[in-house]
Amino acid sequence: MTRSRNNKNYPLVAVLLGPTAVGKSAIALELARRLGAEIVNADSLQVYRELNIGTAKPSPAERLLVPHHLVDVAAPPEPYDAARYSREGRAVLAALHARGIPPLVVGGSGLYLKALLYGLFEEGSPRGEIRLRLKRELTDLGPLLLHRRLAALDPITAGRLHPHDRYRILRALEVMEASGRPLSELFQAHRFRHCPYRILKLGLRLPREELKSRIALRLKAMLSQGFLQEVEELLRRYPPDLKPLQSLGYRHLRQYLQGERSWEESIAALEVDTRRYAKRQLTWFRADPEINWFHPDQLEEMAAALAGFFAV
Repeated sequence: MTRSRNNKNYPLVAVLLGPTAVGKSAIALELARRLGAEIVNADSLQVYRELNIGTAKPSPAERLLVPHHLVDVAAPPEPYDAARYSREGRAVLAALHARGIPPLVVGGSGLYLKALLYGLFEEGSPRGEIRLRLKRELTDLGPLLLHRRLAALDPITAGRLHPHDRYRILRALEVMEASGRPLSELFQAHRFRHCPYRILKLGLRLPREELKSRIALRLKAMLSQGFLQEVEELLRRYPPDLKPLQSLGYRHLRQYLQGERSWEESIAALEVDTRRYAKRQLTWFRADPEINWFHPDQLEEMAAALAGFFAV
């Protein structure tokens, strides 16, 4: 069983990660219940209030069963990024450790996990004129052209970002212009070396066709639960260019509601883009040799690994 090799006096943190639709939430609930742990969310969208169905957010009943942290901590228009998540997440971990509660960090946002566990490198503060110019270019040219520009300058970072991820494309170009170095190079130089925890990482993965089937089933379930109505309500309350409304699922249903795509086109694109997102998540996670991989059915093996880890 692989774990991070940190100072033996460092506090213990367990992580359950994996691609979208692999079954993290249900497994996390059962593992946390057995362990007496509390769950720390590491999904970059579940931090937002009002984004419920499309983020597969744990229900109020599930949050009563096991306490969840960093869920519903920001309003949709509120800025929220990896730096804020790292600060708030580390405060949660410190509070749990002070109470003697095992923390189980759960999610699929690779950057948020790295920011929480290893800290962030200093990107520098892009000059205001750079940000304003790039925002104008984003409005005039659209995210696809800026993503192509990023791919020519920093193919590694571009490969990790969806072509419609306006916020992160803009940030990557900002950092590059301000620092003169690609964002991927800065990541490599930093290597997230500082880790004040001892960590056990459990990863969930499925055969490709099985994951593909689960993605399709989850999408159908979300639509039957009222995902479209959730997006309609958000559009009544907030502008369509709001950062959370550019995310997976919300973007696709927004495009349908605004007449940019037919229903069939929107749902087909959503399913394809979800599979691509899962593939990008797995590519990110496979680069981490500390992850111990399990099939979601291996609940007993994961429970045993966690029990042994926290018994140290």
